[in-house]
Order: sequence, then C-alpha cells, then structure tokens
Amino acid sequence: MQKKQDNIGLVWFRNDLRVQDNQVLHEAVMAHDSIIACYCFDPRHYDLTAYGFKKTEKYRAQFLIETIEDLKIKLKNLHIELFVFNEKPEIELPKLVENFKITSIYLQKEWTTEEVDVFEKVKLAVSDEIIFKSYYDQFLYHPEDIPMSFDKIPKVYTAFRKKVEKYCDIRPSEENKTAQPIENISNTTEIPSLKDLGLDSFEKHPESAFPFNGGETSALDRLDHYFFETKKLGSYKKTRNGLIGTDYSSKFSAWLANGSISARTIYWKVKDFEEEYFSNDSTYWLIFELIWRDFFKYISLKHDNAIFKIGGILDKDYDWKTSEREVKKWINGETRSDFVNANMIEFKETGFMSNRGRQNVASFFAKDMLLDWRIGAAYFESVLVDYDVHSNYGNWMYLAGVGNDPRDRKFNVDSQADRYDENGTFRELWLQ
Repeated sequence: MQKKQDNIGLVWFRNDLRVQDNQVLHEAVMAHDSIIACYCFDPRHYDLTAYGFKKTEKYRAQFLIETIEDLKIKLKNLHIELFVFNEKPEIELPKLVENFKITSIYLQKEWTTEEVDVFEKVKLAVSDEIIFKSYYDQFLYHPEDIPMSFDKIPKVYTAFRKKVEKYCDIRPSEENKTAQPIENISNTTEIPSLKDLGLDSFEKHPESAFPFNGGETSALDRLDHYFFETKKLGSYKKTRNGLIGTDYSSKFSAWLANGSISARTIYWKVKDFEEEYFSNDSTYWLIFELIWRDFFKYISLKHDNAIFKIGGILDKDYDWKTSEREVKKWINGETRSDFVNANMIEFKETGFMSNRGRQNVASFFAKDMLLDWRIGAAYFESVLVDYDVHSNYGNWMYLAGVGNDPRDRKFNVDSQADRYDENGTFRELWLQ
C-alpha cells in the first residue's frame, strides 16, 4: 500500500462528473490525505463556431449546471471542496496550484483537438514541476485491456465487438473513499447561471422525451427506475426505436456524455438485473449499444482529427452544398418530409431526439439535401443535451457515407415514417 502524501491533491473535472466509479478521483484519494477539485465553465464552449451556432446551447448548458450542483454536494460528502469558475482552466488552475501548494493534478485523459489544446495551455501556465496524472476513464472496455493497438481497430463495428467480447473483461467499478477534511477552507466560487453563460433561460417542454435533471443522483435514479422499478430493460430491444415518451429507451446518453454515470456502472447493473430477474435479447442489447459508444471512441483514437474533416475517415470526395437557406429549412422543420420536420421541431424545442429520428434527419441532410454533413454535426453539437464528441461525429460520418458504414446506406424517410410512426401520432404531436 502506497504511503499517502501529506500535501493536497487537485482533481480537475472535465467529462467525468461523478464520484461513483471515477478512477481519477480514486487515484487522487488513494495518493493524498486531502483533495480539492475544480471545474471550469470554459467560455470557449459558449462561443459561436465557424458554422454560426453557439458551441453549447441552453439545453446542454442547463443539464451541465444541474450536474455541477449535484457533483458539488456529492464531493462535499467526501470532504472535497469543488471550486467552480466561469473562466478558462489555464487562468484558474494555476491560482489553485499556488494557493494550495499543489504538486499533482489528476484528470481524465482526452484526445480530441480542443481538449488537448486546453490541456497544453494549462501545462504551460503552471510550473514544470507539477505532475499531471491522466487516466482513460470513459470506456466500457479499457484501452489497456483491448487485444489490439489503436491503429488496428477494425473498420466495422461487428468485428470490433466480437473481438472485445471474446478477449476482454470489464473492470469492476471503483468505490470512492472519503478524504481528510481541510480545516478553514474558503471557497467563494459560484456555479454560473444560463444568463452568466450568455444563454436564454427556458421552461422544459411538457412533451419532452427527456425531462430529466443533470447529475449523478438523477442518473442513478433513472437507472433504478428503468431497470428495477419498471423492468423496462427487459423490453429495451423491442421499444428502443420508439419516438414518444420517456421509457421507450434507457435515456442514459446525456449522463454518459458528461460522465455523471460510467458505462461500467450500467454494465454491472445489467448483470445484477440478469442475476436477479432474467437475461434476454434486450438486456444484452443495452450492452451492445454501450459497445457502439466505445467503438466510436476508439475510431476517434485511431483516426485523430480526420473525424472532423469533410472527407471523414474515408477521405471521400463528395460535392457537398452549404446553402444557408437549405440548412435553415432543415433546422426549422420546413423540408419536404413531415417525418424529418417533426423530429427537427422536437429537437429545437427540447434538445433531444430519438435515435431513430437522428438517423433519419442526418441521412436526409447529407444524402437528400446533399449539404455539408459537418454543418449538421455542428448544429447537433450545439443543441443536443447528450452531445458526445465521438458518438456525434462518428454517427454523422457514418450516415454521410464518409465513416464506418460498409454499405453507405441512405434512409428512405418516407418508408421510415410509415414503419415507425404508422398512425402519424409523433408527427401530429410536433407539427400541430
């Protein structure tokens, strides 16, 4: 057992906003008697992008605010003070390092451009003697455990899934221990409001399929509801293509996206459910979807910035259009397809859309309207309450024909509407 350091450790939270099963927090608590934590609402995340959308809009920002409020309480129970700033990390972290005589900073390892750039800026802003300890902690199958190097990740999901299922184990969840309290610690930082972030406040739409609050407490409540109270997990595969209501799918994606629940926690709870009740196609299918999430993370590790390029990971040359008028028609639900329109209006009003809806509207954008898929991806990034960089860009590439779809499919939105909204109930709900 390692001897604990008597100086204070600093945990820099990013997309790992939980205390349960958090390796970064676990490593810090094991190495130091006392811990402080930090989260920055980075102003760059609320700026306009090159495509004219705010990088983060009100729905995800509100969910994030609620998540940080919950995280602060949960950390307090472990005697860890969370300092929250509406400022760039490279400005605030060095002050904490100096004030608390920090020598080690613990964080989740990220690899996409913007996150890496910010990390480099923080490193430049503190002394060379500061030790950064970063950990991959957003996977179901840990990168150290998979039987292949990143450059050997298969092109096709099925090959990846079969390989990891056969040769890999899922790591157990980490239980976090309490730190030693810090006497007379002063923390006058405040969690910003939507207004502070330059965003409009809103009332949740009464018909939203995602009316949930942000934070680990809500995530664990949802898991308990979906698995053990209603046993809806047992019919997940049959209902997951639904369009209306809260229980047609698990709805875990938003909590997974900002890390207020881990994929491992969900996996082990599925196993508990199977042991206590039953296992079937549906209980397996939830794990199958978690592996898809891993796949897109590994694709982005393999291909680096190609996931943001117009030709995607296939470097394909299509003649994409960028008509602002056409993009607006899609955003405002004014296309020729009432099914696309209903999904886009739901999205605009709630920040959420079913998986079935997402596939249809993205395919329509890229394959019917022939618009530059990155504009659609940037709009999703702005509005989606459950935006995850790897899944978002992975799915958009896939549907635009520049990613991992070996068949380069195009969705027929008319037959999809007939199949999944047979009586037009969904369209009626959003096109009133």
